[in-house]
Amino acid sequence: MSWKKGIAGMAATLLGLASVTVPAAADSRDDLVNKQNQQEETLDALRDSLGNVDQKLSDALDQLAATQAKLPAAQDAVDKANAALASAQRQSELVSARLTAAQGELEQIRGDIAAADSQISDSKAQLGAVARAQYRGDTGPGMAEILLGSASTDEFLSAYSASRTLARTESTTFTEVSRARATSQNRQSRQEAVEQEVSALKKEADAAVADEAAKKKTAEDKKKDLEGLTSSIQKTSSSLESQKSQINASIDTTVASQNETKAQIQKIDAENAKAAAAAAAAKRSGSGSSKSGRSSGSNSGGSASNSSGYWMITPIPGPLVVTSPFGMRVYPFDGRVWMHNGVDLRSQCGQAQRAVASGTVVSTIPAAGNSTHGNQVYVNLGNVNGHSWVVVYNHLSGFAVHAGQKVSQGQTIGYTGATGKVTGCHIHFEVWRDGSVINPMSLPGF
Repeated sequence: MSWKKGIAGMAATLLGLASVTVPAAADSRDDLVNKQNQQEETLDALRDSLGNVDQKLSDALDQLAATQAKLPAAQDAVDKANAALASAQRQSELVSARLTAAQGELEQIRGDIAAADSQISDSKAQLGAVARAQYRGDTGPGMAEILLGSASTDEFLSAYSASRTLARTESTTFTEVSRARATSQNRQSRQEAVEQEVSALKKEADAAVADEAAKKKTAEDKKKDLEGLTSSIQKTSSSLESQKSQINASIDTTVASQNETKAQIQKIDAENAKAAAAAAAAKRSGSGSSKSGRSSGSNSGGSASNSSGYWMITPIPGPLVVTSPFGMRVYPFDGRVWMHNGVDLRSQCGQAQRAVASGTVVSTIPAAGNSTHGNQVYVNLGNVNGHSWVVVYNHLSGFAVHAGQKVSQGQTIGYTGATGKVTGCHIHFEVWRDGSVINPMSLPGF
């Protein structure tokens, strides 16, 4: 049970208390005084509840302010996380571009090496052909043939130079291609080292991106939690404000009812004073009509004759089994905390419930429109041992008495039932002393 539900239930209970009419005869001054006392107690309870709500509201507003104060820092953390992630992503993109370039250059070098290998292969083939031709003697005119075939010295030198140039060209081409291939192989080794280094940097950059993304999510989650907490506190504050308004309205209603009760008591006091003055005047004039003031309607009370020796007996014969005690409890239908004004006792459906003492039936209220109480009986036991006593029976299946009827102790007043909002047949029994409920189980004999 959360404190919010507890406060809500208490507020509802107090609102209900504010509208309770103390069961008593309409013209009984004592009962009106008791009603006035109960109203004052209700006001005290309402004010206490209002104080509790005010405190909860103040705490909620403090918590709201503290939470909202954290939001800018949370937003700043999100912004920094976004910036760090963007920076990491840019670094990753740069490294990725370097890696792409390095891989492209490496592919170019490998292409150059392949071309050189092809050219070397061709040169080797040409040199081999020359060597084989020379071996066979068909590589071209020999020295004697050039000499004999030349018409002049210049022609001889030109033919000889051409033959030598061809041989040198073949040899030089092979040498240069072999040197270029070796250079490309060196470049490939260096480029492979660069590629490995850039690949390692790419892994580090990707890891940095993942790390910054995780930090960003953490920051965003924290901000989201703070925003959710802010919304929750705002809803709680709104609910507390509503409860505060309800309690204030209930206080206003109770004060108005209290003023009305006070006016009724003043009216009865005035009538009693007027009747007493008339009786005194009549006595002085010797009229013989000694008319007393209005009675409060209370019974004289005293000890009743029963085997237990107590003036009040239990509503059913014992032993009693308490199924729900007197006091604050969780209401089974909505989970709110309510004041349980009476005690619930185990009793089978249809069992006769009896008057716990002699008195007058104030009212019998049918279940229809009677909220959770069901069929209900109020009995005024009068003034006993200096206190005014009223007892209440709820959830009856039927009545055995009617309003205004005098009842004797032990007389059946109704039968156990499950009317109203209940979970099964049982007795709900309340005792009101001087306008306030007390725990029936605290009485002698219970």
